[in-house]
Amino acid sequence: MLTYYFCPRCGEQLENQLRRDRQRQVCKSCHFVLYRNPSVGVAVIVLENKNILLGKRSRGAYKDQWCIPCGYVEWGEDIRDAAYREFLEETGLEVAVGEVYTAHSNFHDPQSLTVGIWFKGTVTGGKLQAGDDLCDVRYFPLDNLPDDLAFPTDRLVLTRLQMDAIE
Repeated sequence: MLTYYFCPRCGEQLENQLRRDRQRQVCKSCHFVLYRNPSVGVAVIVLENKNILLGKRSRGAYKDQWCIPCGYVEWGEDIRDAAYREFLEETGLEVAVGEVYTAHSNFHDPQSLTVGIWFKGTVTGGKLQAGDDLCDVRYFPLDNLPDDLAFPTDRLVLTRLQMDAIE
């Protein structure tokens, strides 16, 4: 866990305290509590028949692993706008962002906890091409997905999609 040393309000030293069963940093002078909250990530699920669009990560710890195209919500950005923007940046495709399919807490990277929101989406334009954090994008049959998935929560989402496809 990243530790901060000084209060952003008054500049005094922060100390670790156990508050309400959680370890938090608190200013001993002005009593400001420094909350460490997860970032919000968004992903868009695009299905054509029983094929799902996945992207291959081009860098970082998950390089060469597949994921549902995703990214972070920026400060002051609506989650649906972020989902549209991230999908366009990563796949070259414009989408109509639909309903929330599911949401999960992501604990796979202890230094960067996130809450992920997966939307259903429909392609409305653009040209399929990898971009931003991806080096490849392609459709996979739901019953023949790649083994090398980047994120455990994507596996949960894909398993649910497979079950929904059977019904």
